[in-house]
Amino acid sequence: MDNSQQFNEDLCQFLARATTPFHAVAEMVSRLEAAGFSQLIEDTDWDIQPGGRYYVVRNGSSIVAFGIGEKLGPIEGLRMVGAHTDSPCLMVKPAPERQRHGYLQLGVEVYGGALLNPWFDRDLSLAGRVSFQCDAGSLRTALIDFRRAIATIPSLAIHLDREANKNRSVNPQKDIPPILCQLSADEKADFREILREQLVVEHPGCGVEKVLDYELCFYDTQPAAVTGLKGEFLASARLDNLLSCYTGLQALLQWDGQATVLLVCNDHEEVGSLSAVGAQGPMLGSVLKRLAGDLAGYSALTERSMMISADNAHGIHPNYADKHDENHGPLLNAGPVIKINSNQRYASNSETTGLYRMLAAAEGVPVQSFVVRTDMACGSTIGPITAGEVGVRTLDIGVPTFGMHSIRELAGTKDAFNLSRVLRRFYNHPGSLAAS
Repeated sequence: MDNSQQFNEDLCQFLARATTPFHAVAEMVSRLEAAGFSQLIEDTDWDIQPGGRYYVVRNGSSIVAFGIGEKLGPIEGLRMVGAHTDSPCLMVKPAPERQRHGYLQLGVEVYGGALLNPWFDRDLSLAGRVSFQCDAGSLRTALIDFRRAIATIPSLAIHLDREANKNRSVNPQKDIPPILCQLSADEKADFREILREQLVVEHPGCGVEKVLDYELCFYDTQPAAVTGLKGEFLASARLDNLLSCYTGLQALLQWDGQATVLLVCNDHEEVGSLSAVGAQGPMLGSVLKRLAGDLAGYSALTERSMMISADNAHGIHPNYADKHDENHGPLLNAGPVIKINSNQRYASNSETTGLYRMLAAAEGVPVQSFVVRTDMACGSTIGPITAGEVGVRTLDIGVPTFGMHSIRELAGTKDAFNLSRVLRRFYNHPGSLAAS
């Protein structure tokens, strides 16, 4: 088995476990602790030592992991990689029960810019975080994941909508509440009781007395898979952006201990990043200030550091090639993509892109560029948000992808592995990150 095949098989296992941002962070914590990283608690003093490996979690859905260099400490410059843990999905409303014509449905809210049509006729499960009162009277939280198909959103048959293939649109309030089960005429649904029973199954000793609230989302149970006649594609839910979280994590776990390195994976990017744990919030800056020690140290740290923001890029779709600028249509399996926008929707500049090109060339990894068509609006990432909040030089990079924000996305099997190689070299780069 070659390294790229092993990489993709483990990536598939990661994606299977990381069904929500909470589960993604829990899986990352498990892997970090197995590699010798220790948790730091933000409301306590930190004992940071050269060569030490640490991580900080907020809200259970965002994480900052870092290693203190033996030769280059934080104020000599951090090599930082950023990604986000959230993906567009359907989240359950607080009072979700809908009983109609003998079926139990749950009301849902669309999180982020989800492509809704692919959610129909899928085998859906449910996962997330639940808060509850335990039998001792205290408040507790726990993660749950049904990990089996418990719901579906059936399409309306074409016989009842003859224009479906021409102009069917999706009303997110009326058309997408998933069906969970059938109920008899005298049955009364209680979703919180369903959750209480699931808590008992997954956490037998939790002593749950009453479910208070939850943050739960539906997800597709179809597992990630290597596809294509030649095995050249990776198909999965949540590639945007758990693929980047995994890629950054794999690079971090191969840190050589010399320079100071950091990986930040924020929640809430898909809804703008303005939250206590989003990239537009205080989490990363708070960690960096503690590492710097004082204002002068913080200024030196940010001036000497660099961030690589990793978030998927739009590969050129052969059926919709006119949606791309003709000179900037990234191909799957042709290398990670530098994302550039002169209006600062991406934070790349010629210095940060130049360094990336040098690192990629040293690894023998091809590089592509993406610029949105001039007559189309450009998306954004945590890159310009982090650059604006922290003041650090930033590069936006991504693996080319089809079907972004669909319930199932498609990437190339070579690209994430190659990006991880470049990120590993970035973390282990011995010299200055700035041009002379």
